[in-house]
Amino acid sequence: MNIYKEIETAFIHGGVNGDDTTGAVNVPIYQTSTYAQELPGIHKGYEYSRTGNPTRAALEALMAELEHGSAGFAFASGLAAISAVLSLFKSGDKVIISSNVYGGTFRLLDKVFKNFSITYSIEDTTNIEQLESRITKEVKAVFIETPANPLLTITDIEAVSKITKKHNILLVVDNTFMTPYLQHPIDFGADIVIHSATKYLGGHSDLIAGIVVVNSEELAEKIGFIQNAAGAILQPFDSFLLIRGIKTLAVRMDRHVENTGRIAEFLRNNKAVKKVYYPEFDDFKGSEINKKQAKNGGAMISFELKENYDINKFFLSLNLIILAESLGGVESLICHPASMTHAAIPCETRQKTGITEGLIRLSTGIENINDLIFDLAQAIERSEIK
Repeated sequence: MNIYKEIETAFIHGGVNGDDTTGAVNVPIYQTSTYAQELPGIHKGYEYSRTGNPTRAALEALMAELEHGSAGFAFASGLAAISAVLSLFKSGDKVIISSNVYGGTFRLLDKVFKNFSITYSIEDTTNIEQLESRITKEVKAVFIETPANPLLTITDIEAVSKITKKHNILLVVDNTFMTPYLQHPIDFGADIVIHSATKYLGGHSDLIAGIVVVNSEELAEKIGFIQNAAGAILQPFDSFLLIRGIKTLAVRMDRHVENTGRIAEFLRNNKAVKKVYYPEFDDFKGSEINKKQAKNGGAMISFELKENYDINKFFLSLNLIILAESLGGVESLICHPASMTHAAIPCETRQKTGITEGLIRLSTGIENINDLIFDLAQAIERSEIK
């Protein structure tokens, strides 16, 4: 029985808490590839670290608890996690993906799994009636991000889950942007939750990791087999770092979100900014759905400058905020999706979904908000074309 009720405590004490053998407060790093057996097949629960490792097992138990799932699995990267989920399908199967998702997800389907005749279609998953009309006998899953990367598009998880259950197909939700602190997709009917744990879960831009959490023993058995058979597992030291990062997730996310709200207001009131994408705004499409399924609007924001501002000069003028791939670290990171995170998506497809050449994505860090706003303000001012 848990001795706590709130998720903030679960981040610190959830899963496997401490070490019974030594009394260590933290789960040790079991830096071993193999384990001694008393007799063939008689061991202490571990045989080989690809198959299972105590440090990784502690992380997996923690993530299963935090995401309200049956079992968790830790992978070497977010894309390794997505690859494992896509490996559930066979030749002839089809996956529906949201109209804006991480470019690496698109690339994996378009350039790798398509070679095995696993196809995909890009659909507006915010349009529930249209989405259902796109489901044919070949479709075996709907894969969504909400908020989606990079336009923060909101999809109603519960509404989509009713469709997927009706058609006996899987609902996969990438919860990277929200984390289990802000959103629990399984509570709204998702079958599988994916994280790029590189981002907010790790939180310090010092590891690469992926997480899969499932809602049933049947899926747990299948993903567990794929994890062991394919072998893209998370190493013990990175598992330890990820557990450590998760312990501070709640306090970090509170600061991330607070800063993002202030920046969103600043950008919205700046004459140089053409559009701001942020789910916490009441007039943002899908904001009411987001309030129903998430704690708040999260810590990601996208925006566009007006035509008389030079986007490259804007990036060059930033002194504090770092132009870089990735997101979710304690430091603020900014990127140009069209040429960076979503470059794998064909230009025509990007344009159709709203990922324009002028779109800027900001992952707000936990620095002092005054410093962040000052950096944005001076970069915008310097980028004006006169």
